[in-house]
Amino acid sequence: MSVTAAAGFEAAGVEAGLRTGSGPDFALVVNRGPSAAAAAVFTRNRCTANPIIWSKQVIRDGVVSAIALNSGGANCYTGMLGFQVTHATAEAVGRELDISAGDVLICSTGLIGEQLNTARLVDGATKAAAALTASGGTAAARAIMTTDTHPKQAERRGDGYTIGGMAKGAGMLAPGLATMLVVLTTDADVEAPQLDTALRAATRVTFDRLDSDGCMSTNDQVTLLASGASGVTPDPADFTRLLTEVCLDLALQLQGDAEGAGHDIAIETRGARSEEEAVAVSRAVARSNLFKAAVFGNDPNWGRVLAAVGTTDAAFDPFGIDVAMNGVRVCQAGQPDQPRDLVDLTDRAVSVVIDLHAGGAAATVWTNDLTHDYVHENSAYSS
Repeated sequence: MSVTAAAGFEAAGVEAGLRTGSGPDFALVVNRGPSAAAAAVFTRNRCTANPIIWSKQVIRDGVVSAIALNSGGANCYTGMLGFQVTHATAEAVGRELDISAGDVLICSTGLIGEQLNTARLVDGATKAAAALTASGGTAAARAIMTTDTHPKQAERRGDGYTIGGMAKGAGMLAPGLATMLVVLTTDADVEAPQLDTALRAATRVTFDRLDSDGCMSTNDQVTLLASGASGVTPDPADFTRLLTEVCLDLALQLQGDAEGAGHDIAIETRGARSEEEAVAVSRAVARSNLFKAAVFGNDPNWGRVLAAVGTTDAAFDPFGIDVAMNGVRVCQAGQPDQPRDLVDLTDRAVSVVIDLHAGGAAATVWTNDLTHDYVHENSAYSS
């Protein structure tokens, strides 16, 4: 169950000395082919890191042979030198693998505004290339961790082909992907335009709806590589469905490991006029610090749900909304229903269902509670 679950891929995770303390901090995933088709989606944050600038150029022709990822520094707002570091990393990977640097994607994660050590990155590329193996997926997943407590991996098998993947992310999980680095691989024989279509469809209903703390990263990248090693060209709908399952699996793993979180909250809005309005309502609740703090305190304060719903432009009658929490309908038609004391929020999983009674569309956004541990971890992140 890893990024090397699909045939045609090798990976490695090594220590390059990029982060404080010991441990792996440089990962490399290589597509051995016969195909090198690829697609990627990136953060929508206008303030982007050097690896994003580089990778957006690389992916334009839909051909990628390798992807290098480092923790220990975001390489964002590091000036021309920072871009040269990214370029040097791609060149080093290219030399080691005898491929073009223009076919190497780069991803970085860590603190913004700190220069990375070029020599250490080049050394990491050399070490990783030497350590590549078809069983190296877990090592790669560990190397990209920052505040993550464990590696995130997923796998699904289709009719004669496999999709695997790895992800990192434990904070700043917000739309525009969430703060994440994700590498997805498949041995299906799918061309780049079809990969792009499937990837955008999958991320739209998974990573784009993970909203841990409302903060959008500068370094988000989700990449899909296809080796074609299985020789199977799947039905596009089946491939997209399976890819979406892998993305959702990884997204929920990211939610479950969000910084300091004590509750995983699924906010589903039903009865919306459109899917877009359902997302807007669910996201408004997900971004309410009042609501998130109430869940942290195991307080089913449904009034804070309605207050957040009211900040949106969605179509609804303010006095026609229903709200249920963990299966207990606490509000019906804008009035108190079942006693809030019946709602048990002591388990980690929390379900909130909002019915607008304004249409037939629905959507779910995933978030976490707001805890003391989250504040502590992010107040000391760079110290």
